[in-house]
Amino acid sequence: MTQAFILGAGLGTRLRPLTDLLPKPLVPLFHRPLAEWTIDACKKEGIHRFAINTHHLPEAWENFSEENDVTFFHEPVLLETGGGLKNIESWTEGNPLLVHNGDIFSSLPLHKLIAAHQASGLPVTLAVRTVGTARHIALNHIGDRVTDIRGMLGKSDGTHVFTGIYCVSKVFLEMLPKDEKVSVIPAFVQLAKEGKLGAIVIDGGVWLDLGERDSYLEAHRDLNLGPAIHPDAIIGEGAVVDGSVVGPGAVIEAGARVVDSVVWANGRVLADADLTRCIVCSGNPVSGTHLNEDL
Repeated sequence: MTQAFILGAGLGTRLRPLTDLLPKPLVPLFHRPLAEWTIDACKKEGIHRFAINTHHLPEAWENFSEENDVTFFHEPVLLETGGGLKNIESWTEGNPLLVHNGDIFSSLPLHKLIAAHQASGLPVTLAVRTVGTARHIALNHIGDRVTDIRGMLGKSDGTHVFTGIYCVSKVFLEMLPKDEKVSVIPAFVQLAKEGKLGAIVIDGGVWLDLGERDSYLEAHRDLNLGPAIHPDAIIGEGAVVDGSVVGPGAVIEAGARVVDSVVWANGRVLADADLTRCIVCSGNPVSGTHLNEDL
């Protein structure tokens, strides 16, 4: 497995207004775009070739990962997951690939997913977890086949969480309709009906869906992915920065209070500001008292 597809074309509506400023895979996590964490995880498993689909704010990707082999596929009209995969079919050159949702942070042992897919010979293998709220995937008693998704086949509402990470082979791409806006789910359901939708339970590692603001803030509180305060940030004397992540070039003026918050690169928090569970992202100077706001 040497190639991966990062789904980057979604509008990121759950994460607005952050995604009014950047596509969701470019939203920073500990000072780096989320997509860079994904690429790093894939490269550890020998994946060196990447495709990313774009739609919303495509110009934001212009300077992304110049050191990596990334091919962009712009979608003037959103094609959804199935249409996006079909759109890169020729790029895959008939070889299998790993697919990774663009709003996921994961340290899952991806080599286990890749090995399971290669061993099974199935068109698709999903990485699933036993813990989580959206348990829409039902498995057979062995745990290596999906038997139902969201109860669509009338067998089970589900017992496992789909991670948004999976492997596909050439035969799956051939199943998808050409030039259509379509989800992968109908094709997944058809494979499950035929007993051909593979799965592997991977509960090791960290897996976080960062598609909405609460999980985004919690990731910065719970993860340890480097210095919370970037070396190039400026923290004024007497400023209080507690449980917060402050990006490069950001300024927290003397007297300001920033608690359980995230300040993006080059943000400016003025001396009279008192922020709790806020995300400073717009580039505008922030003053006054704010709770649970995106500024």
